[in-house]
Amino acid sequence: MIRYECDKCRRRLAANDLHRYIVKIEAYAAAGPIEFAADDLTRDRRHEIEAVIDDLKRADPETMEDQIYRCFRFDLCRDCHGAFLSAPLG
Repeated sequence: MIRYECDKCRRRLAANDLHRYIVKIEAYAAAGPIEFAADDLTRDRRHEIEAVIDDLKRADPETMEDQIYRCFRFDLCRDCHGAFLSAPLG
């Protein structure tokens, strides 16, 4: 049996509760426009690519993932949902 509770105040919630709200938040790296110059297409980038690969091999996977994409899901009661809507960033 699945039990629901408010992730903020820990109040128990019923699965079919009309006042149970789900909040989803996505945080991801913003990518700007990619621009290429003629030099970018002719220059040998092997050394730069190898350096990036070496950095990735030494990096902590969870830290790398957090820098690129993270998704959160929260169950909230009516009161906590109202407070969240009033000030989403706290």
